[in-house]
Amino acid sequence: MNELDKELLNLLGEENFQKVKRTRIGIAGCGGLGSNCAALLVRSGFRYIKLVDFDVVEYSNLNRQFFFYDQQGEQKVEVLKRNLEKINPDVLVECLIAQLEKDNIKEIFADYTIIVEAFDKAEYKSMIVSELGRDKELIVSASGLCGIGSTDDIITKRMNDNLIMVGDFVTDAETVPPFAPRVSIAAAKQADAILEYVLSQ
Repeated sequence: MNELDKELLNLLGEENFQKVKRTRIGIAGCGGLGSNCAALLVRSGFRYIKLVDFDVVEYSNLNRQFFFYDQQGEQKVEVLKRNLEKINPDVLVECLIAQLEKDNIKEIFADYTIIVEAFDKAEYKSMIVSELGRDKELIVSASGLCGIGSTDDIITKRMNDNLIMVGDFVTDAETVPPFAPRVSIAAAKQADAILEYVLSQ
């Protein structure tokens, strides 16, 4: 057990530590939401994580995503895995460079019980819910997290037994630019919703 795990065990207690440690989380998209949520989940003790994205790190990502200047041009999933291993060297991250579609998403996340929806486009957000909503213990999605200020408008809302939504449900990345504070708040609320769910089981 490494030193971070020892601290987490002390904070969570043995039963909760084991609950968190064995949970398998799939992250669909490794941009502002996905990369920051992944980091917070690892800091909370989650170990089994699957990252799926097809994009590379660009300088335009650095204002809000968990990447660094010298990582520009590298595949997001591969870089994020290395960044997460710097938080906890024993994290078990599976990477897949792929675009998620209706015909592959169920197979890609077959072994993962909780899904973080971290897409930019509304049609892909809907696809996650429609394709995985009946199969997964929990899906945590987001809608409306761009702009500056009014951070209290970013809320966590349970939509049904296994779907939680985070956001202000108004702002849109196509009309309002994304900035680190509100994006990070939404990612933190996604991670917190997952932690709360797992510990309540």
